[in-house]
Amino acid sequence: MRPVVKVARVPGADTALPLPAYQTAGAAGADLVANFPEGARDGLTLAPGARALVPTGLRMAIPDGFEVQVRPRSGLALKHGLTLPNSPGTIDSDYRGEVGVIVMNAGDAPVTIRHGDRIAQAVVAPVVQAAWAEVGALDETERGAGGFGSTGGAG
Repeated sequence: MRPVVKVARVPGADTALPLPAYQTAGAAGADLVANFPEGARDGLTLAPGARALVPTGLRMAIPDGFEVQVRPRSGLALKHGLTLPNSPGTIDSDYRGEVGVIVMNAGDAPVTIRHGDRIAQAVVAPVVQAAWAEVGALDETERGAGGFGSTGGAG
């Protein structure tokens, strides 16, 4: 059975814009659209290196045991350098505020985000909360304390 994420629009949101939607039968992510408030629906332009919080006009009730991961759209990243600097962003099941998407222009030209543009994708994922236990020593492994790049390969 698929989890149900309940969605409510914030006051002033454009109700003509779609709710998150999967574009194909096999899509893992549902597209999120920019939903600017009245008076700001011309959108915004991000200079290279700039970032902004883009509103979606949505609040979510995510079932316990799940999160919504907010991820970049690959086409926007490739064509325009638009990415999400905290990717994947996590929306916790107990958060009830408006969902905003932190976008960053990693490209070399300004990027305009317009009202209604698909700006990110939302992936619903299960979450396990672990028990944390302090111990005096950890078991040894072959890798040990080897960090970044320690498992070989080209970088």
